[in-house]
Amino acid sequence: MKPSLDLLRSMTDEHVLRTLMHRERATRAEIAVATGISKPTISDSVRRLAAAGLLVDTGERTTGRGRVGSYYSLATDVGMALVVEIAPSGVTGEAVDVFGSVVARGSAPLDRKAGEARTARALVEVASPLSEQVTGGFRTAVVSAADPVDRRTGALVHLPDAPFLVGELAPVALLAPLVDGAVLVDNDVNWAARAEMATGHASGVRDFVYLHLGEGLGCAVVSDGEVRRGHGGLAGEIAHLYTVGPNGTAMPLTEVFASTGLRRPASTAVDVDALRAATAGDSALRAVLASAVCGALLAAVSLVDPEIAVLGGEWGRDFVPDVEDQLRRAARRVPVVAARVDEPQLTGARAHAVEELREVIIEPTRAAASG
Repeated sequence: MKPSLDLLRSMTDEHVLRTLMHRERATRAEIAVATGISKPTISDSVRRLAAAGLLVDTGERTTGRGRVGSYYSLATDVGMALVVEIAPSGVTGEAVDVFGSVVARGSAPLDRKAGEARTARALVEVASPLSEQVTGGFRTAVVSAADPVDRRTGALVHLPDAPFLVGELAPVALLAPLVDGAVLVDNDVNWAARAEMATGHASGVRDFVYLHLGEGLGCAVVSDGEVRRGHGGLAGEIAHLYTVGPNGTAMPLTEVFASTGLRRPASTAVDVDALRAATAGDSALRAVLASAVCGALLAAVSLVDPEIAVLGGEWGRDFVPDVEDQLRRAARRVPVVAARVDEPQLTGARAHAVEELREVIIEPTRAAASG
């Protein structure tokens, strides 16, 4: 059975749009070469997409010998994506275009005791001005949160002893008035793992674990190229996983830092500055912390059989040699590498937002074929 004419047109329109999502501007002849589709077919597609308001003639023309060609680009009002990071230090928001460029940015400071109401206000205060600067509006939004996230609702989950407590903050409901499409929320460590898989040391690796070792403690599990979030979105919450503490005592991972005086007062947040200072010349303390991390890592190795383990976070990368040394004594081993991507959670969220935005822009051409 041959595909319908509408389906063929839809497929051509998608090829044209994707070409211009990567090249920013191109002539019909250049698009034909890039896609391998005949120039007459591309010309028909460009006319359809221009009539639909998705493409515009830039007014620029080719120079030199031969027939003059017109340059086309995506219309300026196709919309943008909103990318938000909710972290203990504050809320950061970005307006990102279809090419992945940050065209506007805003932020609002927070602290570890901000609470749900204050964090909600900061989220809206950052996102609202950005929405007013975007031609075509926000078509989708992606949120990275330094707390567990309920995968069904997108609300943050209040867990006992979490270092950054903002109650059951609901970013989806708060941002919905500012976004035409879906709002996707996930934990910051999961976004960091996606970034590392895209352009970091886990590039090309389909099975790995990403341990975030910073003020908070977390783990992302990547299996068959997908981040596994668990039934409620709580996969990888390792703070209360039992491991080896000082003198070989079994205790939750987070308590190892309490017992060594490396947590902030009246908080479960690891005091990163104190940790760096205390471990700078204390090999015994480094060994204690590395052994505790190794215990959590070995639990992940036993359960999900990763190809590699990536250590990230404010102090995680510094402890790669120490964790490797502890692993030499273990029955099962896994290569340990340092995370490479800077601002990994925001980088991962931004990349996904661009993918979602492109799909939203292309979707009307598919709907036309099915309708």
